[in-house]
Amino acid sequence: MTYPEDEEHPRLLLRNFLSAQECKELEFIHKSNCTVGYRPNVFSTTLSHLIATNCAHLIMPFVPIRERLKEKVEEFFGCEYELFIEFTGLISWTRGASIGWHSDDNRDYLKQRDFAAVCYLNNYGDDFKGGLFHFQVGDLATIVPSSGDVVIYTADSCNIHAVDEVIDGERLTMALWFSRDAAHDEDAKLISLLSQTPLRNNGPELLLPLPASSDMYWFSPEHASSYEFGFDICCARLHVLGYDVVYSEEKISCSNVSELLIERLRLARGDDLFDYEFVNILHALQVVQFYCWKASDLKSTEVENIIKVVPLLPSQMEKSLCLKSISLKVLHLAESIFSAGSAKHSNWAHLTVAIAMWGDYAHRLHKELVMCLPHWKTHQSIFQVSFDDK
Repeated sequence: MTYPEDEEHPRLLLRNFLSAQECKELEFIHKSNCTVGYRPNVFSTTLSHLIATNCAHLIMPFVPIRERLKEKVEEFFGCEYELFIEFTGLISWTRGASIGWHSDDNRDYLKQRDFAAVCYLNNYGDDFKGGLFHFQVGDLATIVPSSGDVVIYTADSCNIHAVDEVIDGERLTMALWFSRDAAHDEDAKLISLLSQTPLRNNGPELLLPLPASSDMYWFSPEHASSYEFGFDICCARLHVLGYDVVYSEEKISCSNVSELLIERLRLARGDDLFDYEFVNILHALQVVQFYCWKASDLKSTEVENIIKVVPLLPSQMEKSLCLKSISLKVLHLAESIFSAGSAKHSNWAHLTVAIAMWGDYAHRLHKELVMCLPHWKTHQSIFQVSFDDK
């Protein structure tokens, strides 16, 4: 923990505030759900987006972290029980992303922000190059992102800051802003959304992700929405991990990007077709990213030979290439943004196990959410709820 002595520029660096497990879990959530962000070459995942895409259960890992951060911010700035979390989001900065000198309340619609917290989920040098965080004046002038570290600071002009351009890789953060104004309480808005979401049925179909509008997943340097240039970020993330998409419906169009998000599909690698049908591309992406997260655990897992891998037919390969030309208009751009080759496929047997593990994980979180929601509604606040074994 680093306490600067500069009272004119109040800020605090918390070393290893998040565990390695927490960072990896948030990385999984972001890489399997993110949409195009608010700045060029930036991608974001908001809690409201998770709820809207039938992934409300994935807000549960955020709950204890948000609570701990709020307590730390209130303690450091001497405003116990005064603050509301105004916004929570996972944000990744990729090659070319940067932001110049600014304060976090520098727009009229941001004046409610009093304090900020930036949580680093991966490491400068190992996972990305560039992307250093600088304060314009005062102590802690430069923050070198390190997984688990958190920097907190006032959102006003006392803490003007900037982020260097990312040169390579993907810089992952979780950002939170805090406000004294109850009208901007994120918890109340999220509880309202959750109250409108059917959660009681615990069937497997309930926990399958539902893609949002295709515009939210289409990346283009010019922010074009005509799909003439750029790529679909779901397809791109699967591609850089070595997977091709083979759609189950033979009649699927090779010209409709929106249609590709919601169609059933299977995954291929080289000449192998993994004979398991995913409900849509977000379902496939969540399972694959979960597999990446749990890869080290799966290496020591004994698996039965129950997988079914069949040869990829020439007609299927031709169709897959046709669809890839639509969803990945600029292949080299997708590989540049998401760093092709950064992770390697292990084997289909472990992916088979990951499918079951992903389902168990989702159902566990869903059960926790269903149990917590009545308490959140009562208090109009999102917090950890302790349940005694009965």
